[in-house]
Amino acid sequence: MKELTVATPRRRVFVDITGEVGRTIGGEDGVWMIYVPHTTAGVTINEGDDPAVASDILARLEEIAPETADYDHAEGNAPAHVMASLMGSSALVAVEGGEPRLGRWQSIFFCEFDGPRSRRVWLMRAGG
Repeated sequence: MKELTVATPRRRVFVDITGEVGRTIGGEDGVWMIYVPHTTAGVTINEGDDPAVASDILARLEEIAPETADYDHAEGNAPAHVMASLMGSSALVAVEGGEPRLGRWQSIFFCEFDGPRSRRVWLMRAGG
């Protein structure tokens, strides 16, 4: 297993970690699981060319889980838990030639919903 650290600059943000994932894997081809061990953050693969895509996704998530809703969770970050559950805590990516094998417009994003924080991302090659 390998690990990378992501420093998030604000409360809610998508951070493109595609390059860091490739560097951290270090040329080991195969199928890799990208796992986020946090309950208020997630990971997704989506369009990285146009930053409006990430903004649109965040805006829709904020509509689904608004700050002003009536939550039982007393910590004040219930919307972040909902958003993280919707995005998911893991993704699989094929790596070939030492680089994540993605579609033309795709990037790997760390999804922060309760920052700013220093977060961990674990990388594990499937089957070993």
